[in-house]
Amino acid sequence: MQIYDTLFIGGEFIKSESDSVIDVVSPHTEAVIGRVPDSCPADIDRAVGAARTAFDDGPWPTMDPAERGAAISRLSQALQARAEAIADLISSQNGSPKSWSIMGQVFSSTMVLDTYAELAADYPFMEERTGALGGRLQVRRAPVGVAAGILPWNVPLFITVMKLGPAMAAGVPIVLKPAPETPLDSYLLADAIIEADLPPGVVNIVPAGREHAAHLLTHPGIDKVSFTGSTAVGRHIASVCGEQLKRVTLELGGKSAAIVLDDVKLDDAMLGELVMSGLMNNGQVCGAQSRILAPTSRYAEVVDALGASVGALAVGDPLDPTTQIGPLVAERQRTRVEGYLASGRDDGARVVVGGGRPEQLSSGWYVEPTVFADVDNDMKIAREEIFGPVLSVIPYDTEDDAVRIANDSDYGLCGSVWTADPEHGAAVGARVRTGVVAINSSTILDFRGPFGGFKQSGLGRELGPEGIAPYTEYQTIILPAG
Repeated sequence: MQIYDTLFIGGEFIKSESDSVIDVVSPHTEAVIGRVPDSCPADIDRAVGAARTAFDDGPWPTMDPAERGAAISRLSQALQARAEAIADLISSQNGSPKSWSIMGQVFSSTMVLDTYAELAADYPFMEERTGALGGRLQVRRAPVGVAAGILPWNVPLFITVMKLGPAMAAGVPIVLKPAPETPLDSYLLADAIIEADLPPGVVNIVPAGREHAAHLLTHPGIDKVSFTGSTAVGRHIASVCGEQLKRVTLELGGKSAAIVLDDVKLDDAMLGELVMSGLMNNGQVCGAQSRILAPTSRYAEVVDALGASVGALAVGDPLDPTTQIGPLVAERQRTRVEGYLASGRDDGARVVVGGGRPEQLSSGWYVEPTVFADVDNDMKIAREEIFGPVLSVIPYDTEDDAVRIANDSDYGLCGSVWTADPEHGAAVGARVRTGVVAINSSTILDFRGPFGGFKQSGLGRELGPEGIAPYTEYQTIILPAG
């Protein structure tokens, strides 16, 4: 059991002033595996104060961007050296299968940092223009101030660096608040930050429950908020930031559709990718392709193939390297997913495979990977984000019909098209109202391209050079003519 009584503030571990703690529970054994402080407002004040000092008085915002890029690179290397330990720790906290965790949780994170290490040196933080009156203009992208990163539990390190990388590139100190389900890996991140020799206060980490997190959100020392999580919480954060005129980026929920065209070849490789697009990380991914749209001409074939592929997945201990589906993060999450399983049955959908708890597992918050057939897009299981290992196969008649169904959603985060003709697939994908569309791939993002959603899937973009912009403010300096 890992017990911490300190927080990472101002470049060092300091004692928390809080009397309350957060217990971290294994979703596999249901036993407490760790304990950290539940940061109180006084702790958060210290963290924001350290970040403000780093911004107002420190060298970080005025440092040459190439130097900041070098610091990002050092942090990436320090995390790579801890990769196995971080991957195992995240899997222990949230049930992510180890077979997916090392790349999906850790090395993808270091690749994001490596991308921003490169982008920092070349990003156009200042450009010169000729003014309308003949003078010169300097158009700067100045650091926005101090940022707050409010993090989810499903891919904690990866989403941390989606905020940390561009903030560091822009010269913006940040206060990170890990989710209460997954705070332990943030201490390994703090160790890596110390090894990378970042200036004090550039990164501060304060685990906190949802009540105390509100103090960070409303803190007058915070200039910009970046949140990843549910659409319901995102609406609240947007309203608070709107009231205070704080800059905000929201990466929220999804109900993504995978459009299987009638020319697709249903071989093992394709099915493996298609299943992964919906069930990666136990289906606990915002961009999961949980709606499978199949042509009526091949509907039975697609359903049978998916049922066989999903039914063959190994379910069990997330730390077992052969496991493909682990437990859900918490008992409340299993209860939520089981409610959707019941709703699907009640609405007339047919369970092809799964639909319950694995009989062979006596403990842990497990749900069998499930495929529903005969699903109508108006059913609850097709409208709402389940965030579990559940796929719904929906029939369509024509490509226009498939695009209509894909777009008939409150969300617009990701999507995919599966076809023998990738160029035609891209043309179909361009009609889907989502932030990212992949062709013949389970990929839901690329580190060099903007990631974010249409509609209720969020506001703003992360990743790529576009991810730096939200951490900057435009400033125009007008030099005299002549």
